[in-house]
Amino acid sequence: MPRPASSAVDKALDLIETVVRADRPLRLSELANQAGMHRATAYRILVDLVRRGWIMRSQDHYLPGPVALQFSQAAAASSIVVLSRPVLQTLSDQTEMMVNLQVLEPEGGRVIDVVRPPRLAMITDLLGELLPIHKFAGPMALVSALDETARVPYLRAAEQQGHPAAAKAELLEEIEAARRTGFALERGRNEEVIASLSRAVLTGNGRPICAITIVGLDSEFDDATLAKLKDHLTTATDELRRALDGTAAGADLD
Repeated sequence: MPRPASSAVDKALDLIETVVRADRPLRLSELANQAGMHRATAYRILVDLVRRGWIMRSQDHYLPGPVALQFSQAAAASSIVVLSRPVLQTLSDQTEMMVNLQVLEPEGGRVIDVVRPPRLAMITDLLGELLPIHKFAGPMALVSALDETARVPYLRAAEQQGHPAAAKAELLEEIEAARRTGFALERGRNEEVIASLSRAVLTGNGRPICAITIVGLDSEFDDATLAKLKDHLTTATDELRRALDGTAAGADLD
């Protein structure tokens, strides 16, 4: 629980930080308790935070608002990219495949960095593109780390983007499999000859920060290779998590 807030600004920041760090949308009573303030006080401040876009209210739950998401995207476009580039390059060199980095946005995963070897120049890198969960492994890995309530907007977006409602149960099974195994695998769903394997980088409370995805020709994703790719990807995501935590070797260098 944070220290007692001494001003209205402290209290507002405590509420924002509590919502952003939570691993699921919180109810008012939960949010007030975790922020260490009375329910009535929390509600009064939340009204202004919702109005200003820092926090978003969905029915009786509170989530990060569009302003907070904009700050997250700005951070992803700078700090995360800088810290992840050596990890992506090493992973691409080890696997001889394309590697990309994605962050979660309200309707899917945004590709914010790519390392593509010359031999795969024919594969579109999708840098800057927003990818839906029903066609790509990266957003699937990210959404699988969310709870059921937080997944709903992504399922709705997938349906709006052409995923048939009749196939929703199958999509939910894939999300659950990715959550259970830690890996999302996609083969030929967006492009017939392309396959991808993704793993999310998580905070200590399980919230997804970003995802690293290996992309290559589907013909090269045989069982033996897939096992090796999972090992390399696990090492890469663990290394990036340590870098983002500031615990990786050299993370404190100028």
